[in-house]
Amino acid sequence: MIDPNDYLDAALLLHGHRCPAMPLGLRAGAAAMELLGVERSGGKTLEAILELGDGHCAHCFADGVQMITGCTFGKGNIRKLGYGKFGLTLVDRQTGRAVRVVPRAEAQLQSKQTPFFTEYRMKGISPTEVPQAVVQPLIDKVMAAPAEALLRFGEITAWEVVGGDETFGSFVCARCGDMVVDRYARVVNGHTVCIPCEAALHAPA
Repeated sequence: MIDPNDYLDAALLLHGHRCPAMPLGLRAGAAAMELLGVERSGGKTLEAILELGDGHCAHCFADGVQMITGCTFGKGNIRKLGYGKFGLTLVDRQTGRAVRVVPRAEAQLQSKQTPFFTEYRMKGISPTEVPQAVVQPLIDKVMAAPAEALLRFGEITAWEVVGGDETFGSFVCARCGDMVVDRYARVVNGHTVCIPCEAALHAPA
């Protein structure tokens, strides 16, 4: 069983500031892994699918999920659906089993009524400028609360695993000189170029 407390310090370092949403991502990821009976992914054995959008509160949830599950944007085994929600579906790529975990709305609403939000974040103050004495109790509460008080758990389901092996093929763009992965090649006037250079060559003079 993975303990999210073991990853909190590293997650705070990665994330760059203290807030309650990132630890909530730690808890959600740990709960999903426990339900599936899987270990943290050092490779691509797991896939995390987040329902987050862009530019909204609690988006920090994603960094907690990345840290605890080992699913990262660099490895290409985490993605966002753009729903503006906080659900996490964790997929075991080896078995095709998946589970959805989502923070309880009532827990999130309670958090948004605290001074961290009402006196700081909702007034446009950066989370890096919120006093630790204000935010630390929220972090402690998230990390100590029973999982059932924070999260709702979906049934384990079958999931269609997509994607294949990573490619190592690449070329050098004939226009800008950058290294580009083969599948993104474009041919313009007999020259193999990258996508931005193709657009530039087709742009009106």
